[in-house]
Amino acid sequence: MLKILTSAQIRDLDAFTIEHEPIASIDLMERACRGIVNWLIDRYDAGHKVGVVCGPGNNGGDGLGVARLLKEWGYPVHVWIVVGGSPSVDFLENRRRLPATIPVTEVRQATDFQPDQIHILIDALFGTGLTKPLKNIFEEMVQKINAQEAIRISIDIPSGLPADAPLQGVAVHAHHTPTFQLPKLSFLFPSSYPYTGDWEVIDIGLDKRYLRTISTPHFWITRGGVRKLLRKRSRFSHKGDYGHAVLVAGSTGKAGAAVLAARAALRSGVGRLTVQTPSGCHAILQASVPEAMTMPDVNPDHVSETMSIDRFRCVGMGPGLGQHQQTLAVLRNYLRVGLPMVLDADALNILSQHPDWITSIPSGSILTPHLGEFQRLVGDWRDDFHRLELLKELAARTNAILVLKGACTSIATPDGRVFFNSTGNPGMATGGTGDVLTGMIAGLLARGYEAEKAAILGVYLHGLAGDLAVRELGQESLIAGDLIDFLPAAFRYLQG
Repeated sequence: MLKILTSAQIRDLDAFTIEHEPIASIDLMERACRGIVNWLIDRYDAGHKVGVVCGPGNNGGDGLGVARLLKEWGYPVHVWIVVGGSPSVDFLENRRRLPATIPVTEVRQATDFQPDQIHILIDALFGTGLTKPLKNIFEEMVQKINAQEAIRISIDIPSGLPADAPLQGVAVHAHHTPTFQLPKLSFLFPSSYPYTGDWEVIDIGLDKRYLRTISTPHFWITRGGVRKLLRKRSRFSHKGDYGHAVLVAGSTGKAGAAVLAARAALRSGVGRLTVQTPSGCHAILQASVPEAMTMPDVNPDHVSETMSIDRFRCVGMGPGLGQHQQTLAVLRNYLRVGLPMVLDADALNILSQHPDWITSIPSGSILTPHLGEFQRLVGDWRDDFHRLELLKELAARTNAILVLKGACTSIATPDGRVFFNSTGNPGMATGGTGDVLTGMIAGLLARGYEAEKAAILGVYLHGLAGDLAVRELGQESLIAGDLIDFLPAAFRYLQG
């Protein structure tokens, strides 16, 4: 897992690297510049005319270094230096190194910025050290940059966007943001996407030993980190070793949700699966998922019976469930049994109507709301950072794992840590994908994975299956069942 640091911690990491590698700060800047240039030349050839807009600090120094290196690669480059504030030492050194063959325009007022037929415009105004809204000429320059038709690329972070606080004022709308060493917390929120565009981490060799000593509650999920969670199957194991899950799902017109959750649980490797579903959905389940057993409810339309479930290892409840009064009573009774639960969809909607039940959620449970369900549970939020705090608070209050679904799905633990997912794509924004995730996590929980690990592994594999499916099917035609079909490939890919 990659740690997500505050801007202050990033400065400390830079300083430690400079002192203990040891390396001069200008040489560390050069390393960063080469990382950006390597990223650029992999994507754009020298037929692209490049403009670089530099501020007076170290981010501007990065921009000057990038301009020089691109010129060495044969790219036509023009540099604009916005005059204002005291230049940093490394900015001045890279200004001195800039060859005379690169045209430089000093910008003292926004009208001095007149880019002509620029294909790529690089934003190097300000980096993660910025702590206040942009004003005066810098605010005007951001607006001018955003008005350009060129491909806009921000070095490390879009100028004006804080790394770990809500945006106040203006910021560059970048199409791409190659960022140094680690993701920034603000990158992981939907409100930041118009500014960051697609971002990618560039390793610039900051000190890994010191990084291990830095404490943070926020993490970016990586393939290597998830691979360590996978358990190897014993040659002499049998189905009893991989748990028995029960899914409580389905209602009239929503048998498909139960089918998707059941198929996903089985593809996640659970030993045995039983589905409690209305009698009207029973035949559909038996025909669609013959590997699953069923407990048909006496009611044909909705779940109404409290059955004996203590023989199971976990309960998944919610997909297609409906909110009939009798179903509410079933949820209430199952909460009292004390088995770990995966609660989704209508199970969460019922809880939002009965907030006093939240304290009855069994230990080791996992809640998987989307944004609408989460809002019904906690109320409104001011911004994405406030929403993150509400997520942590709910995880602590329920003593459960909270999985807030969406791009960069966030997984919160009761002790305040949050893991952000790195897999998945917009093609997964289609009905039924949440039911698939519920089934997957329930299957992993029944197999004996701890709740935190089951949630991380399930969310990562869910997104990975979507990414593998998109390679073959594209985003527009993706449906929830495709994730289940590509889940075996996702397991194989994760195992290496």
